Amino acid sequence: MAESMDPARPAALAAVVDFVEGVRGDAGAWDRAGALPAEVVKAVAAAGLLGADVPRGYGGAGLSARSLGEVCALLGGVCSALRGLVTVQGMVAAALLRWGTDEQRAVWLPALAGGDRLAGFAATEAGAGSDLGALGASVVRHGSEFGLTGRKVWVTFGELADVFLVIGRLDEGSGARMVALLVDADRPGVAVEPVRDPLGMRAARLAHVAFDDVRVPAGRLVAPPGFGLSHVAATAIDHGRHTVAWGCVGIAEACLALAVEHAGRRTQGGVRLADHEAVRAVLGRARVAASGARLMCAHAAGLRDGRSPAAFAETVVAKYAAAEAAARVSQDALQLHGSAGCGADSAVGRHFRDARIMRIIEGSREVAEVRIGDLALRHGQPASRPAGRRVAGPLRRE
Repeated sequence: MAESMDPARPAALAAVVDFVEGVRGDAGAWDRAGALPAEVVKAVAAAGLLGADVPRGYGGAGLSARSLGEVCALLGGVCSALRGLVTVQGMVAAALLRWGTDEQRAVWLPALAGGDRLAGFAATEAGAGSDLGALGASVVRHGSEFGLTGRKVWVTFGELADVFLVIGRLDEGSGARMVALLVDADRPGVAVEPVRDPLGMRAARLAHVAFDDVRVPAGRLVAPPGFGLSHVAATAIDHGRHTVAWGCVGIAEACLALAVEHAGRRTQGGVRLADHEAVRAVLGRARVAASGARLMCAHAAGLRDGRSPAAFAETVVAKYAAAEAAARVSQDALQLHGSAGCGADSAVGRHFRDARIMRIIEGSREVAEVRIGDLALRHGQPASRPAGRRVAGPLRRE
């Protein structure tokens, strides 16, 4: 484990460590069953993880960006579906905290932080992919209500969600404007289609969700028309990118640990795998990749905690680097395990499949590379951390 995870870690993080160690042996069964059990979701809520960085005034734990990241690294190293649950709940909460009305924050943030309501972020469409500007979900104003029609795909925990934050296109006389709506899952016209046997994150209760002229009260509009994509969705995705990045750090570190353990135990022809220079070289590269990803995520988290304008861009960089590290380290770990990594109960095999998904969600690898290239052309150098603030070091509650 990284040096920052020392015995002096705060009680909040120690509780997360205890929680993940208690469920570590169950992650494979969840993956095979294709579902995170309802009692585990309740346990995550009871542990205070669903509102990890929601302000205390709204019932959350008020953790810093760095502390939230460490939580997601711990979860990601055990089960990406667990991390995904914390991510999607946090995405919707972050959007409401930043762009919701006082009434929306007062009603929804405590419910999300306490796990009384589970949320889904419904933006992606089959015909839009990474180009969210091409979303086709239609929103029509009907007096004091909106009518929503469209189909969203790959909604994390969409099968269990009580409410969806939906991004759609409002067509009025002034032209089309993107809007964000809070839509209850039990409203007439909402149809949830569970996704079975996806490549990765199999326990994350993924679903496609269809909306057939679903009537939504005007009070469920989050931010003014025109802000739905550029502000509300952008805030949610930025938050998700941060937590996914740290989850990838957890994957990389877990796979490195599994590879080291296997190399030290497995023998071929009476020789340990670890005694082969080629194997040690693979482990060395994996350690550098995992450590580098952690440092880049810590750098971005420091900027986020310091409210730096550079935080958004550096989070893109950190997520890209961490997803690449998770993919490379999990692949090398799987290769070292050989046939032992290919079984249904293989943790390294599960991490390998999940890591492949991380290169797609919250900004695909290819889109991120173009954005990072644009940053390099405009600025040349990465952002510096705020003066006087430590990027590494003990976690804290804020």
